[in-house]
Amino acid sequence: MTWLHALLLGIIEGLTEFLPVSSTGHLILLGNQLGHDDDAAKTLEVVVQLGAVVAVVVYFRARLGVLLRGLLARKPEELRLGAAVMIAFFPAAVLGLLFHKKIEEKLFAPVPVAIALIAGGVLMIGIERYRARRGDPGEDGLEKVTFRRALHIGLAQCFSLWPGTSRSMTTIVGGQLSGLSTPTAADFSFLLAIPTLGAATLYKLVKSGRGVLAMEGGATALIVGTVVSFVVALVVIAAFLRFLKRFGLLPFGVYRILLGALVLVLASRGMIPGQHAEQAGDKAAAPASSAHQ
Repeated sequence: MTWLHALLLGIIEGLTEFLPVSSTGHLILLGNQLGHDDDAAKTLEVVVQLGAVVAVVVYFRARLGVLLRGLLARKPEELRLGAAVMIAFFPAAVLGLLFHKKIEEKLFAPVPVAIALIAGGVLMIGIERYRARRGDPGEDGLEKVTFRRALHIGLAQCFSLWPGTSRSMTTIVGGQLSGLSTPTAADFSFLLAIPTLGAATLYKLVKSGRGVLAMEGGATALIVGTVVSFVVALVVIAAFLRFLKRFGLLPFGVYRILLGALVLVLASRGMIPGQHAEQAGDKAAAPASSAHQ
């Protein structure tokens, strides 16, 4: 792992973490091209999102300060919002703990990522057109995030465990389908990112942090990737919120479909591996083993 690789990881993480295009999917595609096939390198790809988490905290520091003071003062409105965030957080957290190994084994590869990118893009475009026809922009304000809506968003976030789907996309779309406006769904998605990404990063650090530090250049890569992702994400958050209010999700849906289609074409032509190296090896070995049976 070179500092240049870490720089690229940090840039991609910062650019894509809060856009509805799947940062994990992009990191998998990048890591695939850079040859990151060991557990430590894959862990680093997840851990650099720590910079993006800090960027959210810095950008929304005023709103988070109000929320924290309200929680300490036991103000009903802030207590409801804090509880809503926790309700939305738990479904994906539980499923992630239960199935993370299977997910990494089966879905952390270019073809599954491409399928998720395309499916999510089609869904986003369809929802944008449906809402435009109805002429219903949804309700504004975080106070409109009821416990039921928070649960809907939390259940939607479970689909983001499939890399390429996007945590941002599922939570924003979940908010839209529950009756929230797109800007309010995005605001809640950013708040939800703090416990969700923070927990995922902490889990990876505890589980595999030593492996990252032990690999050659690991400490430098971790620092470079985290700092770069923080700086890039801080810029992207403000730009994304402005862009979202003006153009909605449709442009991101088009981008997802084009990228997913490109990956599928390249994989079909053998220009990129469509699956994990170990999976390919298992399949290659299968005919030989069956010939002995």
